[in-house]
Amino acid sequence: MRYWVLAGTPARVLLGWTALTGAPALPPRWALGPQHARWGFGSQAEVRRVVSGYRERGLPLSAVHLDIDHYDGHRVFTVDRTAFPDLPGLARELREEGVRLVSIVDPGVKAEPGNAVYEGGAAADAYVRDARGREVRGVVWPGEAVFPDFTDARVRKWWGGLYAERLAQGFSGVWHDMNEPVSFAAFGDPSLPRSARHALEGRGGDHREAHNVYGLAMARAGYDGLLELRPEERPFLFSRSGWAGMQRYGGTWSGDVATGWPGLRASLSLVLGMGLCGVPYSGPDVGGFSGVPSPELYLRWFQTAAYLPLFRTHSAMTAGRREPWEYGPEVLEHARAALLERMRLLPYFVTLAQLARLSGAPYVRPVWWNTPRDRKLRDCEDAFLLGDALLVAPVLGPGVTQRAVRLPRGRWYDTADGRAYEGPGQVLVDAPLSRIPVLARAGAVLPVADADGATELEVWAPEEGREGGGLVVPDAGDGWQRPAVERFATRLEDGEVVVERQGGGEVGYRVRVRGSAGGHG
Repeated sequence: MRYWVLAGTPARVLLGWTALTGAPALPPRWALGPQHARWGFGSQAEVRRVVSGYRERGLPLSAVHLDIDHYDGHRVFTVDRTAFPDLPGLARELREEGVRLVSIVDPGVKAEPGNAVYEGGAAADAYVRDARGREVRGVVWPGEAVFPDFTDARVRKWWGGLYAERLAQGFSGVWHDMNEPVSFAAFGDPSLPRSARHALEGRGGDHREAHNVYGLAMARAGYDGLLELRPEERPFLFSRSGWAGMQRYGGTWSGDVATGWPGLRASLSLVLGMGLCGVPYSGPDVGGFSGVPSPELYLRWFQTAAYLPLFRTHSAMTAGRREPWEYGPEVLEHARAALLERMRLLPYFVTLAQLARLSGAPYVRPVWWNTPRDRKLRDCEDAFLLGDALLVAPVLGPGVTQRAVRLPRGRWYDTADGRAYEGPGQVLVDAPLSRIPVLARAGAVLPVADADGATELEVWAPEEGREGGGLVVPDAGDGWQRPAVERFATRLEDGEVVVERQGGGEVGYRVRVRGSAGGHG
């Protein structure tokens, strides 16, 4: 048995963890935009209606996720042809509007004659068996089901090839669900029997050893399959379950988080915690999965998620709708502002994704990221840093119009009104229903999108006598080209902000200075 001890700053520890367990997968650009899901769309006409609703109301949308109800009898890698008679055609229409389709994929395969997936897996001896050599069967959404043994490289290869059907239907990505794996049970552990046998990469063992890596191995199968099928595109995959190293294949989400203010707070803790565990791409089901949120709760959750890596609404069949216009005109107006701000910050999210790939540093970081010995900051669990430049202070309770924010050292500007605050310390800031507090670090350089979608630099005036700066990683498309990391420095000179590209040369971007000083590049 070997042990590794990683010490140092959080950034150094995450860099070491990435070297040990693998670099995070780089999501395509569209996966950093707003996404919408629902268990229970029911038909392609309803999908069109929802997408049209976003477009007609001026609401940006990057992707729509289809849940298990689009399958034929909940059978994985099938389509209900009555409800979705032309899924490839729908996918083409949506893609022309800039909206991608993402498919759920569950590991449970309905065990019935005539099911092509089941019969193909049986012929390949792909399923988990018991000690007597019989297929282990459980019960999940399609009924009696068997489970591929993803700890066998041969089975992963077979399963990965099945994603060709998803691509042929027009899907651009997948989300893995029920992959702990789950088997419904009236009592006991709702998973496979502990005695179930697994290949475990050739050495053999039982489910006690395989359980924790099952979701990880499924993610590997899906990612490798998508990569082989479309090698020119970066796969998009996220998974409900995983293990150390799952970041190599994608991200995760909160699962079926409960609707309520505690669920919102737990969602923030999950994203922060997963980032510190080396999984930088994650997010919650906005509004909670299982209940009907109040308009205020929905909006505050929506505003928070606009600053998280995975920004996705989702709900159960019985939990109502999650379209912003379903919560009244005031919520719609404020949700639109949050969506537009997310799209404005998209170049910054692209940069953070690239930096996570290079260094393991999460997009979302605790406020003590740069000063881990600061006890007061370590006790702060209701705010976070988005990269190095922004501090986001969500509203996590009802009826709040102001909230206290604990600041790290240095000057911070309220991005809404430009007011400057000095840290370290705690300040009281406005938090009207229209927005949550977001503060920018003095001297920061953020790549943002201008009104035409081109990237410009938003520079926050540095403090007198102190330099600032930031990194920009230009978008190189959804392939594998590795862009250069551009570095910029800022300083005050004769009362004006000066922005320079490190290494010399023109800045190369339009510069917009915010804060208390004028500027030039």
